[in-house]
Amino acid sequence: MPRVDVSLYLVTDRHQTNGRPLVPLIEQAVAGGLRVVQLRERDLDAPALLTLARDVQVAIKSSKALLLINDRVDVALACGAAGVHLRSDSLPVGVARKLLGAARIIGVSTHSVDEAVRAEAEGADFVVVGPIYDTPSKREYGAPLGVQSLEEAARRCRIPVLAIGGITPARLPEVKRAGASGAAVVSSILSASSIEAATKQFIALWASL
Repeated sequence: MPRVDVSLYLVTDRHQTNGRPLVPLIEQAVAGGLRVVQLRERDLDAPALLTLARDVQVAIKSSKALLLINDRVDVALACGAAGVHLRSDSLPVGVARKLLGAARIIGVSTHSVDEAVRAEAEGADFVVVGPIYDTPSKREYGAPLGVQSLEEAARRCRIPVLAIGGITPARLPEVKRAGASGAAVVSSILSASSIEAATKQFIALWASL
């Protein structure tokens, strides 16, 4: 995987922005130091997602931030994104790799330690493990895994392991002690009154630990 700062990984949900348009918020997060954003608007069809992805690309063009598209390899290729983020029940990593080539990034969402290990074996560049803590947006994936599962995944995987689910600044020390390479967040950034300030807070705190 290209050298990427995954200490803070923003997963988008335009329904958690308190009514504010998504693209300017992403731009503000990037201004705050964000380096990776996963466009995860699962309710959009391919044309609408492609339009939004292109708008995000324009917004972050002057920065070092990278855009990953949730699940849709075709949209990622069409907009020239840096890669994709696959669901645990999505295309196999190997198939996505053949379509995307070696230079693009592939992340995978996992909901158990074994899934994380398997994703690495299949060629994922990083995995997101969760939910670690309880959070409404992740309850469809079952009970929280807890920090012990995160610690085991980080110990068994050589690729970066990111924590997701209920991640707040107060929980970053515990997440980093568990061995995570970063934290994936949604509402902690997108629902903040100041996106840039919230992003800076996450990044500064992580760097200080």
